[in-house]
Amino acid sequence: MMNNFVLRLSMTTRLLISKCLLSLIFVFGLTAAAETDRPNILFIFADDWGWGDLSCHGHPYVKTPNIDRLAAEGTDFHRFTVASGVCSPSRTAIMTGHFPARYNIDGHFAWVPSNAKRNMPDWLATEAPTLPKFLKKAGYATAHYGKWHLANNMIPDSPLPSEYGYDEYGAFNCAGEQIPVHEDSEHAIAFIEKSHRENKPFFINLWLHEPHTPFHTVPKYRWRFRELEERDNIYASVLSHADDRVGEVLDALDRLDLTDNTLVIFSSDNGPARAAGPTELGLMHDTATGAGYNIAASKGITGGRKGYKSSLFEGGIGVPFIARWPGKIAAGKIDDSSLLSAVDLLPTFCEIAGVNLPTSYKPDGVSQVKALMGKTASVRQKPLFWKFNSPWPAQDNKPDHWVSYAVVNQTWKLVANKDSSYLELYDIASDPYEKNDLKMENPQVVKHMLGKLDQWKATLPAKPIGKVFSAERLP
Repeated sequence: MMNNFVLRLSMTTRLLISKCLLSLIFVFGLTAAAETDRPNILFIFADDWGWGDLSCHGHPYVKTPNIDRLAAEGTDFHRFTVASGVCSPSRTAIMTGHFPARYNIDGHFAWVPSNAKRNMPDWLATEAPTLPKFLKKAGYATAHYGKWHLANNMIPDSPLPSEYGYDEYGAFNCAGEQIPVHEDSEHAIAFIEKSHRENKPFFINLWLHEPHTPFHTVPKYRWRFRELEERDNIYASVLSHADDRVGEVLDALDRLDLTDNTLVIFSSDNGPARAAGPTELGLMHDTATGAGYNIAASKGITGGRKGYKSSLFEGGIGVPFIARWPGKIAAGKIDDSSLLSAVDLLPTFCEIAGVNLPTSYKPDGVSQVKALMGKTASVRQKPLFWKFNSPWPAQDNKPDHWVSYAVVNQTWKLVANKDSSYLELYDIASDPYEKNDLKMENPQVVKHMLGKLDQWKATLPAKPIGKVFSAERLP
């Protein structure tokens, strides 16, 4: 009898264990499926890539078949602007969802004496809320490859990218060892493969060097455009090389069957660079990336927009923005009405990833998921602001680089010099090329816009705040 009881108990126990195991398998299976279903995000951010520097935007000789593929398989947004006309503040907005002036980051990070002279910190505060921190906390694998420039390689005690929420990184323009500029895609592909093996959704910043100076050319690409004059040849070759690396990453997504579940965005940190005057072509050396051709080979175009890099007119802040997510974002579409901003990306990516932002975090941008998916093209309700230390009066060799403040509110854009003694007003919806100054016809609009600008200025810190100074500042 005891043996029968033990047998029955054993059978009952085995059934209970089996049910528990099945429950655990079911739960973990759901978790794994949920992780797999969460979309991956690949954000490709070029450096000084002008709006017109794409063959799908009509460039006369630059060839970008892989980025063109993104446009053919996704939506090309023509009204996207970054938060600055130069690198570091533009990247700050991407990382934080805030206007960079909130961190006193109004220009590029240089060596310590230059940062101090311009009332800037020496790096973005590690205490700042950042996109990779939010995504990592929500279970995403996070990585950064390519340019950093939220500090500078000439500041050896600046924080590494890993302190901002990245699981892995390989970067230049940061402290520590500098990744070779052409190795960004291979590292991104390796991280995609690793995340896929581990069944984790991933977020990757792929921040390309091209087409920033120095121009690091490779013979294969020089030969590809051998019929062009030398400066055009150099410019086309580096863009083609970058486009091929984008293609390598897209091919990896295809190979791993991840394309349909990955949001891919291509954009640029600001408009194209141009020499201020006649410049002889020659070699230069950058401490982060090495030797290459100088700014004389900068032949970028803006697609008719006014100004270039470092300008707050649309040529300096209006950049390519192409988004692909098969089945979610319309293929082969051009959206020339939705006003999107770099400060919108953090709340947008977090909504797509299912991340609930803490109530203490107040983004300057708004989620644009509906706009990305073509479900709305409403007028933007939340104002956008820019700050940049521009010379006044305007310089003869840079006539469109005098704007120190700008504000966009709904369809209006106001630009002003340092003390607002001179300003211009544009209907940015109907006049994206900023040809018609309407301030004389709309004095009430000017007054209203100046009021918004003054209110925003009052919220900005007088000096950098937090642990953002190098030991090199010590006496």
